[in-house]
This record gives sequence, C-alpha cells and structure tokens, in this order.
Amino acid sequence: MAIKSEKGAFIFEPANQPPAGSVLYEEHLKLTDKSHIAEFAGYLMPLWYSSISEEHAAVRQKAGIFDCTHMGALEVSGKDAEGFLNAVATNNVALLKSGAAQYNYILDAAGNVLDDIIIYRRSADKFMVVVNAANEPKVKAYLSALQNGKASTEGRQIKIAPVRDMRDTKSGADCRVDIALQGPESVEILNRITGQCVRDLKSFTFLEGKIAGANCIIARTGYTGAKIGFEIFVHPRDAAKLWRRLIEVGAIPCGLGARDSLRVEAGLPLYGHELDGPYNISPFEAGYGWAVKLDKEFFIGKAAIEKIAKSYNMKVARVELSGEKGVRPVRQNDGIIVNGVCAGWVLSSATAGTRQIALVYAEKDKIAEGNAVGVYYLARSESQKAKGKKESVKKGEKLEPEITGKIISRFEKF
Repeated sequence: MAIKSEKGAFIFEPANQPPAGSVLYEEHLKLTDKSHIAEFAGYLMPLWYSSISEEHAAVRQKAGIFDCTHMGALEVSGKDAEGFLNAVATNNVALLKSGAAQYNYILDAAGNVLDDIIIYRRSADKFMVVVNAANEPKVKAYLSALQNGKASTEGRQIKIAPVRDMRDTKSGADCRVDIALQGPESVEILNRITGQCVRDLKSFTFLEGKIAGANCIIARTGYTGAKIGFEIFVHPRDAAKLWRRLIEVGAIPCGLGARDSLRVEAGLPLYGHELDGPYNISPFEAGYGWAVKLDKEFFIGKAAIEKIAKSYNMKVARVELSGEKGVRPVRQNDGIIVNGVCAGWVLSSATAGTRQIALVYAEKDKIAEGNAVGVYYLARSESQKAKGKKESVKKGEKLEPEITGKIISRFEKF
C-alpha cells in the first residue's frame, strides 16, 4: 500500500449543497420513472431506464447514449496554457497535437491524486480539460490556488494561464457539456445526422463540426471500453435537442448502472475506488503508470510519485467469478484470499452476462494472470454479525474463501 506524505497536500473541503438536476434532467423524466433517479456527485442522474443488463448489452452490441453533462469541462488558454498544464499534469502535454486528446493525472505536491482527466488540444494555445463530476469543485479550487500562490509548487516558478468553466453559459459563447455515444453502431448513428467523417477518427482524436445543426466537438473517447465510441461536447442550450435526435436515430438511453458495469467489465478505474480512495491507490498501482512521465523535467508531485513508483507492492487486478443466478454478488471491501490468507480487497464489482467481474487491490506478487483467488464475503446484516461473520478483514489474516475465481487480463478487449 502506498504511503504518502501530507507535506504539500492540497486540502479541500467541499460545500454542502443539495443535488441539482443535470442539463438533461427533464429529458430523463420523459424516459424513466423518478424512482430510477438518484443523487450522484451532486447531481440527480438516472440509474437505469429499462434495466442495467439490457443497457449493458445495448452498448456491447448496438449503441448506448449516456448523460455526461455533469462532467466538468474547463478551458485553459493563452500563450502559457501549455506550460501551465505541463506543470500541473503528469503526462507530456507538450507532445499533444491539435485535434488530439491525452489521458492525465493531476497530483498535489504530496503525490496525492486529485483527479484523472483528459486534455483535448483544440489549437496551439487552447485546451479543453474534462474532469470527473465529483472532483470538479476540487480541481477548480486547486487550479485557482496555484494561480494565486496558495498551493505548493515545490518551490518552482510555474507558468500561469486563465481557466474558464465551459459549462457556465455566463463565461462565454463557447460552452460545452458532454453526451457520450458508445458501441459498435455509434458511427452509423452519427453518419445519419452529420456530414462529418467520424468513421476515420482514431482513438483519442477529435474534430469540430455540426450535428443536427449544433456546433460540437466529436471525440473518439469514452468510459465503457467500447472499441467504437464517441463523446460529443455541445453547448448546454443544444444538449436536449441533440439527445433527442440521437435517440430518434437509434441510440439507446443508458444510466449510471450500465456505465459502472461496463467500465468494471473493461477494467477502467473509478476515482475513489481503483484510484486514490481509502487505499491511496496510485496511477502505478492502478495500471496507468504510462500516463506518469517521470522523464519529464518537472510536474507538481513528481518527487513524491517517483518514490511510490519504486516501492509499491500492491496493484489493481481484474478477477472473474461466477455470475450465475443464485450466486451471491461480491462487494467492495470483501477479502481477496490467496492460499488461505487475505492478500487484499474488492474495490468494485459488476455482473456481465453469466460472469461477475471484480476489480481488486492485492499484493502484486500473488495476482498474476491465471492465478486462482477466493473471496470472503463480509457481513451484510446484523444477523450475520451475530453468527460471527466479519465486518472487515486485514491483509495477512487467515480466511476460508466462500467463492473462487481467477485473475484475468487487467483490461478487456472488445
């Protein structure tokens, strides 16, 4: 487990605010019962429309559409934009070409992961930075603190560039929110309503054009593991119209439930689970060390993350278990058992067809692909506790597995 110094840590206390409807909230009420809508990251979002399993299958076999308008979108612009982002982000932003996107992390000076982000380079001096909804207030506060000299830059002088909230319609005409279209039929659906040549877009590239009359950034990115998928960034005023049009031509509405099961099946991390969270999981442990360029001359948090890169002994792995009807689902914090001893914990899990897929955090020398592992179910009720079922388990504790499976490849290829 990575141990991180508190020196240089950025401490953020979020405001306590009631959840708000997303830009597409009224559209969701037309498609599903209000009981299927729940709070997520400060927003009221649909969990499902038909069922999680149907929507999961729709993305793998056809094309699903997701409301991602709650995701943060920030513009960093001006002559020092590249220099600012290269100091803030772990990947090499200087290598990013116009029309391309890049996966990145934002760390504080203590090496803590503040968020995983995608940076889109729109031109030489204009970038769009997409951040997780739950972390948007923190990231905005952190960037502001850097600009005002109130966050540690480890004694370095860094370039400063203006940051604009692209979801705020008061901040300028060029505003953006995200709608994701994912699955093998995505290209055909877009071709029905746009003249843009989206078929030739390669992964992590984008173009700017019109869909159904609305100016859009059309990016070959997504969070489902789909081989073909797009994220469409559109002005908030045009989002509902675009959402309806995409559904009219074949996109199947999908909620947060399928978004989670799809990303677990694919092996993609969720902040707070497979990244940072209670176990302080680093990018190296999560399987994304390639996005942390330690050969870069400097980025904030480099010294701290470099030590972690040399010393970590835990990592995230993907486990396949039976998901047949009647098999008890595994849950977060259930124990991972290797040779009768707890070697780690479940982070996330989901059912995909007749399989359960779990993302786990365990000792890296015990979870090679193909290895057998077991799971110890934690107590789910007071009656189970009364019968001696454990509420938590520690690494090294001797336990009997209650379901067995095996380690599979870290990421699924579709």
